[in-house]
Amino acid sequence: MQEIADIVQIKNEVLRLVCKYAFEGNLNEKLDDIPYEMIDGIKPQFRCCVYREREIIRQRVRMAMGKLPSDTVYKELEPSQVVHVIPCACEGCPIARFTVTDNCQSCLAQKCIKACAFGAIIKTPKGAVIDKTKCKNCGKCYSACPYHAIVDIERPCKVICPVDAISIDENDIAIIDKDKCINCGACVVGCPFGAISDIAMVTNVIDELRAGVKVYAMIAPSIEGQFGKDVTLPMIKSAIKKLGFAGVHEVALGADAVAYSEAQELIERKSRGEKMTSSCCPAFVNLIEQHFPELMKNVSTVIPPMAASARYLQEKEPDAVIVFIGPCIAKKSDTLRHYIDLIPYTITFEELYAMFQAKGIDPARETGGDEEEATRYGRDFARAGGVTSAVLKAVEELGGPSDVQVVQCQGCKDCKTQLRLLKAGRMPEDFIEGMGCEKGCIGGPAIIKELNPAAFDRLATHEKQDIGAHNEEKGIDKIHIHR
Repeated sequence: MQEIADIVQIKNEVLRLVCKYAFEGNLNEKLDDIPYEMIDGIKPQFRCCVYREREIIRQRVRMAMGKLPSDTVYKELEPSQVVHVIPCACEGCPIARFTVTDNCQSCLAQKCIKACAFGAIIKTPKGAVIDKTKCKNCGKCYSACPYHAIVDIERPCKVICPVDAISIDENDIAIIDKDKCINCGACVVGCPFGAISDIAMVTNVIDELRAGVKVYAMIAPSIEGQFGKDVTLPMIKSAIKKLGFAGVHEVALGADAVAYSEAQELIERKSRGEKMTSSCCPAFVNLIEQHFPELMKNVSTVIPPMAASARYLQEKEPDAVIVFIGPCIAKKSDTLRHYIDLIPYTITFEELYAMFQAKGIDPARETGGDEEEATRYGRDFARAGGVTSAVLKAVEELGGPSDVQVVQCQGCKDCKTQLRLLKAGRMPEDFIEGMGCEKGCIGGPAIIKELNPAAFDRLATHEKQDIGAHNEEKGIDKIHIHR
């Protein structure tokens, strides 16, 4: 057994073992063995003691199986809330928010002491000291210190959350407010202890495959480059089929259809002087629905590429069980909230990788040969600016106005800034491309390998065809893709 010390290693190994035993059909019998299989002996590898490490792994195994990390913590479960705190892992982050540093000069003014209304600061020969039991985290001392000797250190999960959905309870454990959370996954990536994760559906998918059900995979365009720069899309499709999937289809084809329909809608809205936003990113749409509900009227009525592709596939294979595979945690929430009858399961690239590992499949060794289904524009939905590029190309093909103004937002904080302008009636542009992740989907929280937009551009070297003609050729133009 190799030593495990990294968050990614821990998550990957848990997923691999869960997938391995799920494929073997003995997962329930192996549940209690996994923590000991990963950590044997009594020497801790990544936390204070081996017993706590095994409990963290046990809670991660539960999440990998689609369960809550702890049955006792969550009293009311919102089914579409897929991001949860792993309580046992979160206990290692009881930092004090305000701390006096060595820059304290023990000044005579004692402004920090005078500013504190709770008597939490005392003067010592070595400088001021904050009594954590009395401190209320009001920040008055921080503002009062003339030497900036008091630092304000927020919990990383709180800092990175774009919608202020995380608070800290009396036991110093993070709590996620399901009414605020948009399931973007920023906290999953941002927690240095890996104490926040997403519930998986991968064992459900494996159960369907083992049962001989006709299961089809729909892969997000951001999958290019995830298994190596020389691993082509046909090679990835071939590897996925080896897992037992009946077929593999590109969500980029649905993106082509979405681009054309959004272009038609944008032309109509612009003629009426109305503003419009994209609808493909679930984190962005969740942000609007939960924090800017009055702007839902501005969201495109076109369903996301994932759902458009599923409707297209369902026309061809009415009995198919469809699984979406992508880099996005929010897609799990989107599936559960809006498309559960169309797309029963969503898994991430991390979970797909674990399935490959469990079955000893290496995409780099595949040859592939499946026909590529989408245009370059559809595949470009994977990166920031790609939606805009495709929609404007479709506007041009439709003979629409040449003066359409667009604004591209990367990351939820950037999206919030633009939505505030739209809400205030101060946005000059006609169209917002909203991406919840920086760089777009290629920067998603469940990617295997980070790609910059230029690298993705080199990988996606497909010809830029006319979108409308391509949609007509594939027959996806006849699919109803509006909400």
